[in-house]
Amino acid sequence: MTRYRNSTASQPQLVGELIGKYLARSGLAGKLESASVLPQWPELVGPQISAVTEPQRVADGVLIVAVRSSAWMMELNMMKAELMRRINAGKTTGKIRQLIFVMQG
Repeated sequence: MTRYRNSTASQPQLVGELIGKYLARSGLAGKLESASVLPQWPELVGPQISAVTEPQRVADGVLIVAVRSSAWMMELNMMKAELMRRINAGKTTGKIRQLIFVMQG
């Protein structure tokens, strides 16, 4: 009886490569990429906006951001296109499709 070997299965692989392949196959890579906006928020929007906002969550490409005042909410709504450009800059997967501002409660 002859044994067949899968040559790649017997070769050591880096854990990072295996995780990357798994994330790509499972469709989780995009979700993980879009969720990365939460810890990156201060760098993406700058200190002034970061001081009056708090990103809450990302679900299905929608980013919910709490805002401290209605005046800032109006200002941020006018800046929405620019903020979306900054957030999605350089991303190929996991892009934010929609940005929703809510009053911080």
